[in-house]
Amino acid sequence: MLLRRLTKELDCTLVQGRWDVEVTDIYYDTRRVTTGGLFVCIVGTKLDSHGLAAAAVRAGAAVLVIEHDLDELPPPDVTVLRVESSRRALALLSAAWFGYPGRELTLVGVTGTKGKTTTSHMIAAILTAAGRRVGLLGTNGAAWPGHRQPLAHTTEESYELQKLLRRLREAGCDTCVMEVSSQGLKMDRVAGLWYTVAVFTNLSPDHIGPGEHASFAEYRYWKAQLFRQCGVGVVNADDANAPALLAGAACEAVRYGIDAQSTDYGVQGVPRLLRTDTLLGVGFTARLPGGGAMALEVNMPGRFSVYNALAALAAARALGADAAAVRAGLQSVTVKGRVELVPVSRRFTVLLDYAHNEAAAENLLATLRAYRPARLVAVFGCGGDRSRLRRTGMGEVCARLADFCILTEDNNRYEAVEDILRDIKAGIARVPCAAPFVEIPDRLDALHYALDHAADGDIIAILGKGHETYRDRKGVKTPFLERELLLDYAAARGIT
Repeated sequence: MLLRRLTKELDCTLVQGRWDVEVTDIYYDTRRVTTGGLFVCIVGTKLDSHGLAAAAVRAGAAVLVIEHDLDELPPPDVTVLRVESSRRALALLSAAWFGYPGRELTLVGVTGTKGKTTTSHMIAAILTAAGRRVGLLGTNGAAWPGHRQPLAHTTEESYELQKLLRRLREAGCDTCVMEVSSQGLKMDRVAGLWYTVAVFTNLSPDHIGPGEHASFAEYRYWKAQLFRQCGVGVVNADDANAPALLAGAACEAVRYGIDAQSTDYGVQGVPRLLRTDTLLGVGFTARLPGGGAMALEVNMPGRFSVYNALAALAAARALGADAAAVRAGLQSVTVKGRVELVPVSRRFTVLLDYAHNEAAAENLLATLRAYRPARLVAVFGCGGDRSRLRRTGMGEVCARLADFCILTEDNNRYEAVEDILRDIKAGIARVPCAAPFVEIPDRLDALHYALDHAADGDIIAILGKGHETYRDRKGVKTPFLERELLLDYAAARGIT
């Protein structure tokens, strides 16, 4: 594609070279550059790739896009463009390269600290039931009819994201529901995209630290940017941060909530807890705009599932889904690693959940306690090379809300599991009358222990890894599929 055509919607300055260069592809990693490529120099959190511009040229780059001066300009036959933000430029150039696929799809973006994945799946299930052909992008990977693949990030880098959107369109999809992370917004991965509907679930402190966000205020600021690039903003009115997210946004605001007095979508009466041998769910009556009502059931438990369902209901109705599609979608939706039941036994309940911080663990365990288990057992660890506050917080919450805890590894990465468990135990020590616990550093042994010691009526919540399919030790990832490991062990031991 000619550079002149590629940069038609990009505000840039020609530093040297010419506009009629034929570009063969776009790159931001020098290891992938080939002859005739355009290389975007990005100022990252750990590396400024302007220092790699010469290496990109040696690899064959014909065009460089820069954000600040280079130590030395390349030879005159290499074209150099200057932009205000190279990350934003990468997004806009990638959109042009793939033919602006986002403009051919109805885009739905979901952001928030918790509930993004589940809410996205609920919206996708409803829209599928309504007859749309839907693609789904997020923490659990990319999925569209007949296809599924893992992703490197909740919100992929802009080049990969635009490539995925083009693949969705070529596969016949008319709609894409995607999780939009604060990092994805901060790093301009979704720059240039327009969302027909954007959804906010909730906000609590997370992703604050080196390489992420400097403060909660900054974290919230970037979340709010999604509502400056959408037509309809669906927000949780029960969350105190909702007004800040909508401040200055021109989108149509649609509010949902359980407690707030003035909402477009709410709840009539008290939700019903549903528990059988094969189900933990909730039933409720949704209050609709204009005074109507809709009886709904969700095969996921608790208050947070009501919130997620209300968000999905509001988003789907904004896109024209009828009551039949809403009911069918919410009754059928399942999400790997999100309060996912594992059919190990009819005597007790085992579930997997991605809860890996204090707020998520507290929400989940408080929800499960409402189902009155004989015992609530929490199996958990914490990731290595992450904030130690997350570990003490997890320990404190689980010791307070569970009846018994099994401390084990998560993804240790480059830390010793003993050090991680020591931090968790420091949190447990803060709790008066804390739940008893056992330490089993090997996670597979911990899973086996949980099943071997399960009693009738127990709920065993296995936290932290959720949908993940690996275990990370010293940077080496090996297969670890908890659902399959649990089912295999139960079958071998004759657990029913």
